[in-house]
Amino acid sequence: MTGSRIRSRPRGLCLGVVAGLAVLAIGGAGSVGAGFAGAAPAATTRPASSQALVVLLGDHIARRSPNADGGRIEAVAARRPLTRSRTVLPVLGHGGPGDAWLRVRLPGRPNGHTGWISAARTRSTSTTWRIVVSLAARKVMVSREGRVVRRFPAIVGKASTPTPRGTFFVEEALRLSPSAPGAPFALATSARSNVLQEFDGGPGQIALHGTDHLSGTLGTAASHGCVRLAPRAIAWLASRIGAGVPVSIVRSVPATNP
Repeated sequence: MTGSRIRSRPRGLCLGVVAGLAVLAIGGAGSVGAGFAGAAPAATTRPASSQALVVLLGDHIARRSPNADGGRIEAVAARRPLTRSRTVLPVLGHGGPGDAWLRVRLPGRPNGHTGWISAARTRSTSTTWRIVVSLAARKVMVSREGRVVRRFPAIVGKASTPTPRGTFFVEEALRLSPSAPGAPFALATSARSNVLQEFDGGPGQIALHGTDHLSGTLGTAASHGCVRLAPRAIAWLASRIGAGVPVSIVRSVPATNP
């Protein structure tokens, strides 16, 4: 993985201190520098199973309505805090004069919140990847183009620190030091713990990550809220999934799910 940069000890993922962090540099179609994968340049007509994404090329202000006078929600930085990779957000709709505003999912608290940003200083793309976490089954299901391609057993949050339910997205992909808890990789999501307002000095961010140097058995509920996967499983995900990919965390998956 060329282009990785070792960074100092950022905190706050529910797996604890992330020591010896490196940007996860994955090549491939649609990548935007290191740490962005799983997306392709937006086609004129996207398949129904794809999710529209937007890459921020500058800092933005998220607003409550699609105009410059809309109430301010929050500032959205052009780069993610852990890896400094480009911010990529799922797009839910267009609005305002000339459809010049985008309704997007936003990271952080409150979980699942949305807002409007200007389409200026952005680039459109899309992904056909999706992740569904079933808390009851304690499994992670990975879909591409509407078809489930992998199912992985997982460790989810214990009763006192449950994994939050909702619709989220991957914020950034991390490669961890071999000695770090949760190695070898982590996919940091837009979800935050509903119990831990902060964790180890950070915001209680929920991640999918490995099991290295952590206790617990796959198929159980034992984490602080993060979703733990076998090292081979998270490595498979990290080589394919990048910023903006939707992550749905549900109690159970309907029997009709493919």
